[in-house]
Amino acid sequence: MSIFEAASNIYSPSIEQRLQIENLIDPAAIATSRLTEGKDAIARLTQTPKTLPPRYFYDDRGSQLFEQICELPEYYLTRTETAILQKYATEIARLTGAGELVELGSGSSTKTRLLLNAYHKLGYPLHYVPVDVSAGILESSARQLLADYHTLKVRALASTYELALERLVPSQLPSRTICFIGSTLGNLTPIEADEFFARIFAALEVGEYFLLGVDLQKSKSVLEAAYNDRQGVTAAFNLNMLQHLNWRYDSNFELQHFEHWAFYNETEHQIEMHLRSLRSQTVQMRSLNLTVEFANRETIRTEISRKFNLTTLQQQLQAQGLISVKTWTDTKQWFGLLLCQKK
Repeated sequence: MSIFEAASNIYSPSIEQRLQIENLIDPAAIATSRLTEGKDAIARLTQTPKTLPPRYFYDDRGSQLFEQICELPEYYLTRTETAILQKYATEIARLTGAGELVELGSGSSTKTRLLLNAYHKLGYPLHYVPVDVSAGILESSARQLLADYHTLKVRALASTYELALERLVPSQLPSRTICFIGSTLGNLTPIEADEFFARIFAALEVGEYFLLGVDLQKSKSVLEAAYNDRQGVTAAFNLNMLQHLNWRYDSNFELQHFEHWAFYNETEHQIEMHLRSLRSQTVQMRSLNLTVEFANRETIRTEISRKFNLTTLQQQLQAQGLISVKTWTDTKQWFGLLLCQKK
């Protein structure tokens, strides 16, 4: 029994005592944020071709749908990354040592349990900082974790990644690992990825770690099946973006007049998700004082999901001061997990 486990047997604080939730987007900031986001939506919906940023996927309904996507048989990403973590979590914990876990885009924190189990097995204290824009899922998943791990302390941040990285307080433990798993990096362009890595570098102290999960390049048939599931959950997830815009900006998108369209762009090595207009139509976004015209079959690109080459990615990380410690893949080399350290 470790010192940490012995101490927990003497005194076990309640869930409320071990849970701290911070909404970094306060009411005043929300108004400013909506104005800023609104300007972004105006710019993207008035350009040709039309696009929208993936953050509009993630209201509470969108977050729930994404959790369902992760369970689909066609969506290999989650189960493949999970299998890698199941096999190597203890090795990751030994390499990082005792430290705080910060997870960007935590969702239901399912895969996080594998890391928490490994840290617990080695007798390390459990400090977890989940970051997610969906406050509802953030709190419910944090409470479930606290019920299952009686020595766990959680500081949950309802926030964007950028704001959370700026607001991280010094870790109470010897080290810190920022986790960005699930291949969310693929949603960023190469320039945006470099900017993101720079933020990670700034948030870490020398010697601390960055754990990154990425989807690797593979056949078109496997990729397109993953984003066009037979149950239509991915389509519902994509269309929910319009419902999100409806309530956020008092818009009148009619979801039945749009369809989900996803394909693999082999030149750019990326999946592209679009919403395609099924007729010529006009949409009002009243809070933005914006009228958007759609031609028949015109699309809004809602997401890119880039697929990576490990060697190229390691070079990109190193250029930002994040040095590769070790890399793990599955037997098919469909998915990669990279542990980097700030030197």
